[in-house]
Amino acid sequence: MLNRRLARLLAQSPARRRAFLASLGPRKLQYLASLWPFWAGDPQQPPDKLDWRIWMILAGRGFGKTRAGAEWVRRIARDDGSARIALVGASYEEARAVMVEGESGLLAVTPPHEEILWEPSLRRIAWPSGARARLFSAADAEGLRGPEHSHAWCDEIGKWREGEKAWNMLTMGLRRGGGRVVATTTPRPVPLVRRLLADPSVAVTTGRTADNPHLPRNFIAAMTRAYGGTRLGRQELDGELIEDVEGSLWPRTLIEKCRVGRVPELTRVVIGIDPPAGAGPNSGSRRSDACGIVVAGLGADERGYVLADASVEGLRPEGWARAAARVAERWQADRVIAEANQGGAMVESVLRAVQKRLPLRLVHATRGKSARAEPVAALYEMGDVRHAGAFPALEDEMAGMTIAGGYQGPGRSPDRADALVWALTELMLGSGGRPRVRGI
Repeated sequence: MLNRRLARLLAQSPARRRAFLASLGPRKLQYLASLWPFWAGDPQQPPDKLDWRIWMILAGRGFGKTRAGAEWVRRIARDDGSARIALVGASYEEARAVMVEGESGLLAVTPPHEEILWEPSLRRIAWPSGARARLFSAADAEGLRGPEHSHAWCDEIGKWREGEKAWNMLTMGLRRGGGRVVATTTPRPVPLVRRLLADPSVAVTTGRTADNPHLPRNFIAAMTRAYGGTRLGRQELDGELIEDVEGSLWPRTLIEKCRVGRVPELTRVVIGIDPPAGAGPNSGSRRSDACGIVVAGLGADERGYVLADASVEGLRPEGWARAAARVAERWQADRVIAEANQGGAMVESVLRAVQKRLPLRLVHATRGKSARAEPVAALYEMGDVRHAGAFPALEDEMAGMTIAGGYQGPGRSPDRADALVWALTELMLGSGGRPRVRGI
């Protein structure tokens, strides 16, 4: 009910919101500011199920993780005078600066009528109810060995230097009362975060920076323009846990290094197509899997530039063929390279049916996808390929292809990545299939 009232308030014009708030008077304003259920989004509220023991909020920056953790501690301390709460940060300094004294920390969220005693030198907080909290550093795991606690708030566990050791020491000491833990963190693929995600008993809340209605829209727009789709943006803004695949042909760090904002004059534009498995002669008119369609260009600097990922999914043969033809026309492609292993005659006839003058060349794969991709990956390592922006779905597939010949990315097959390989092979490797060294 309170959240619906807030939604109605936020839907009003700025002038009407200001008028409403001005009508409340200082005391009511102060009360409203401290009424967390009114301001909190549903994901910032504790899980509905009553038997949860660990609640992990895995979300982007600005989502409101710290506020949710502080408000949870505030409610526990207000309602349970016997509570003994551990406040664990990556370091003592961060625990104090963020969890206690920060803009969304315990001191900030506590209204004057709920006065608390903060003793920085003792790293201790006391509430009128009798509840107590103490600060700990995850970098000093041994400090968590002795004390007993009923509750704990653990902040940025993805940054903890001795994450699993500190977590083990903490949880072994949760021998009083309910023994509940709230862990707030930006996603990082560290062992402790993976461990909690793999535990079905852990209640997990996810969220994005953009989910917070109180953040300025121009800030969100600026962050999205600068980092949207990149690994950093997906982790820090979208709250995604992005894993690195061991032995990847395209490690995430390599992909990030090749990203550029501007493209020089292009001397050629090529489109690579990896037709879906349903493109064979017996496919008829049924819907198919993904069709990889990737646009790449050769710059005047002799570097390859990935310009667009126009891949489509779930279309019948005429559907993905029409999509490919539109992309070729839009980019004025010099050549369209399509793999013909999945029924070559059918692939050509479908593409020709929608565009007779399509500059099409069919290619036949004689090696596996990873073997074909290795020379192209070498181009990336030499700095000869750039990405003109971010292409999350394509880059996830690239990162999932391994040197050993396996695939650990999304979907059943790296259709987008294969289309990229065909395009860059045509542009930069010629028929020999070996990387060229650019002149200096």
